[in-house]
Amino acid sequence: MKKMTSTEIRNMWISFFESKGHKLMESAPLVPIDDDSLLWINAGVTPLKKYFDGTLVPENKRIVTIQKCIRTNDIENVGMTKRHQTFFEMMGNFSIGDYFKNEAIEFSFELLTSDEWFAIPKEKIYVTVYPSDIEAYNRWIAVGLEESHIVKLEENFWEIGEGPCGPDSEIFYDRGEKYDPNNDALEKFKNDQDQERYIEIWNNVFSQFNSKEGTPRSEYKELPSKNIDTGAGLERWACVFQDVDSNFDTDLFQPIIKKIEEISGVLYNGDYTFKIIADHIRAITFALSDNAMFENVGRGYVLRRLLRRSIRMGKKLGLNEPFLYKLVNVVADIMKDSYTNLIEQEARIKVIVLEEEELFYKTLSSGEKRLAELMEENKSTKVISGKDAFKLYDTYGFPFELTLEYLTEKNYTTSLEEFNTYMEEQKRLAKQNRKQETTMNAQSEVLLNFKKESEFLYNTYTTTGKVIGLFNDDKIVESIKKEGYIILDKTCFYGEAGGQVGDTGMIIGNNFKARVIDTKKAPNGQNIHKIKLLDGIIIENDEVTCKVDEFRRSSIEKNHSSVHLVQYALRTLVSNQIHQAGSKVDENDLRFDFNYTGKLIDDEIIKVEKLVNELINKELIVDTKIMTIDEAKETGAMALFSEKYGSNVRVVSMGESKELCGGTHVSNTKTINKFAIVNVESKGSNVFRLTAVTDKEIETTLLNEIKPYNDEKIKLLMKAKNILQSAKKENIILNFDVEINNNEPTSYKDILFEKNELEYVQNELKTLEKNYNTAKEKQALSDLSQFEKNIEEINGTKTIIMKTNNIESSILKEIVDTLLNKLETGLIFIANINNDSVNFIARSNTKFNAGTLVKEASTKSLGNGGGSPTFAQGGGKTTEFIDEILTNIKNNI
Repeated sequence: MKKMTSTEIRNMWISFFESKGHKLMESAPLVPIDDDSLLWINAGVTPLKKYFDGTLVPENKRIVTIQKCIRTNDIENVGMTKRHQTFFEMMGNFSIGDYFKNEAIEFSFELLTSDEWFAIPKEKIYVTVYPSDIEAYNRWIAVGLEESHIVKLEENFWEIGEGPCGPDSEIFYDRGEKYDPNNDALEKFKNDQDQERYIEIWNNVFSQFNSKEGTPRSEYKELPSKNIDTGAGLERWACVFQDVDSNFDTDLFQPIIKKIEEISGVLYNGDYTFKIIADHIRAITFALSDNAMFENVGRGYVLRRLLRRSIRMGKKLGLNEPFLYKLVNVVADIMKDSYTNLIEQEARIKVIVLEEEELFYKTLSSGEKRLAELMEENKSTKVISGKDAFKLYDTYGFPFELTLEYLTEKNYTTSLEEFNTYMEEQKRLAKQNRKQETTMNAQSEVLLNFKKESEFLYNTYTTTGKVIGLFNDDKIVESIKKEGYIILDKTCFYGEAGGQVGDTGMIIGNNFKARVIDTKKAPNGQNIHKIKLLDGIIIENDEVTCKVDEFRRSSIEKNHSSVHLVQYALRTLVSNQIHQAGSKVDENDLRFDFNYTGKLIDDEIIKVEKLVNELINKELIVDTKIMTIDEAKETGAMALFSEKYGSNVRVVSMGESKELCGGTHVSNTKTINKFAIVNVESKGSNVFRLTAVTDKEIETTLLNEIKPYNDEKIKLLMKAKNILQSAKKENIILNFDVEINNNEPTSYKDILFEKNELEYVQNELKTLEKNYNTAKEKQALSDLSQFEKNIEEINGTKTIIMKTNNIESSILKEIVDTLLNKLETGLIFIANINNDSVNFIARSNTKFNAGTLVKEASTKSLGNGGGSPTFAQGGGKTTEFIDEILTNIKNNI
């Protein structure tokens, strides 16, 4: 049998299946794309769901992969067993309606035993099969496996709810008598009991049936298209082909363990601390390389927990300063042949890990000291209250799981239920405080009396500064632990003024990370930042780095510069008596109010829009000069009547447009790209309001059916193009009897049409929309498998209680009606997530009131809704509580 490195195993796996006509599919990122149901890619088949459920047809029905995976559901076992990992690589071969059971077994046996490939002696191979899967049993015998090496087990059937399912055949490797000291491993293996001699190395799932609740497996109907899904853990294969005791003794882990020995000065003797650190740094490194980040929620919380658990293990080895970042390059070096991006990102990942380590070390020792005190205080009962566990989390950043690990090691316990009670109370108070903080009065006495100087820096998105003031609830405070307001001696965050909204972004210090939610002007001219802490504590004199949300600021600047151009165009084309009466500029659009005693006609507005676009295309340099107010007036610069100016002012020039302005702008009008007026309306008293959008927001506005002043046909055709593109992606065939340029438009006017009668285009679009909606509805109702697999009988009531994403309400209503007809009697409750909001829909013909359920769910989600006992709809502004809502509904049935 061959001795092989992990790289050689990967390469041979790929080469074999490529020789059998499989197409290599690169590993998907660990962070799922367009799948909010998962924190991580956790199985080899996960990125291929779109093929198995029929959403997409693959270029090649035979696929081979080596997929990066993360699983953290049994994190407490990592380091305690020989084969548990959080990060692992799953080798797989897949057939999407191509070959099936016979070929899959042939491929498996050939790859494992052929001298050309892995050359495992066939007497070392054992397999398990489902008892009634005679075909698989006979096929294993036919390819050359001893009958005595085939074990029938009832557990060999893969099934998750209703839908595709089938028997599977697990392949095991016999590691020999040295792993069977009591000579009982075979008997344990046949009884599906734990033992160390026969270890699973590969599983072949034969997806051939359609499971249905209440139907015996023997009566399941066969699928029209049968699939193969296999998985083989690389780490286990490395253990086998390197003839070592555990996965941690392979070349995937040993270089990391040796580096830990070097850093700590402690020799490895199988100690679990080394294993945990080695495992977790692999997961952290790969996750960060796929753009995950350390955070307090979701996958970011998982990463933070892995890092902090590793630091605690490091302290057991005498490591009391950051060390994990030193292991990143070791991971990258081990994996560089297969994952070249690790080398490219190594420096970035090291910096992120180091910063996170430094942040945690600042609070860890204090937290450990307090926990030790609590344990001493409660040594008679060996119980720490959930309240104290919460205080450790709230004050020292100790995750509950970390506290629990400490306690478990010393045979102490605590209450998760009590901990959660305090956590919920904190959330309630946080919401209450948020309401109070958002009303912090910019003219409060504390701010009026705060006169320390603060400088705003133009033309930069990042700078360094120092905290000179902290405020909360109209008071100066010594520190901020959650939310509040801060003023810096220098900042690049623009404070809302002159109609331009305040900046958002990040402020990072040595001891904290904070998100800037908004920036305002304090009464004495300082820019005051409204912040939400992501981690740590802010105190006065903290040195910080400011990072403005560059993309958002850029969009704001495009809109602000366009305000200047539109005022110039109005004064040039309509009347030089026009003066600005106000404006509002944010990242989405611009609003310009102006005084005018005449009557505006559509043709004038279209000419204004045209002139603004001509000025943009002239690529005018945007020039800013500081001068006295008198000098500014001499240049003819426009000023806002209601604005108060100091002795020195900023004059912003774009060609012949000159205005007094303290806001931020593009450096050249070409950056704006394009401009479109959305609406012009009279506000009374000779005041008009013009609303417009720039650059990419134009297409968004058009597709959102906001009527622009320019050609109505352009809007209709843009909408038609969007429908046709969406239909193409969904494999829906539609006809539209108006020609649209197939090239990607470079501007919103680059759409061509042959028949220029507006009424004709309107009628054609109406027919197109109707046909598209009908086709989408039929398509949605033709495959209800994602819903049917969630059918669950709870205390005698059939239910479908689940989350979905971005399904139109009208289609969802048809879906729940169809599903209830299939259930005959039951309850259906669906939370349909759309970005940061959620819609609820419920159907019931049971004692459970659909209207009550939707009303409660909507209220919990900061929205409203309701309906009748049999049908209800509602919505909410937050998705934070969806899992809790669905769980509560299930628990109350």
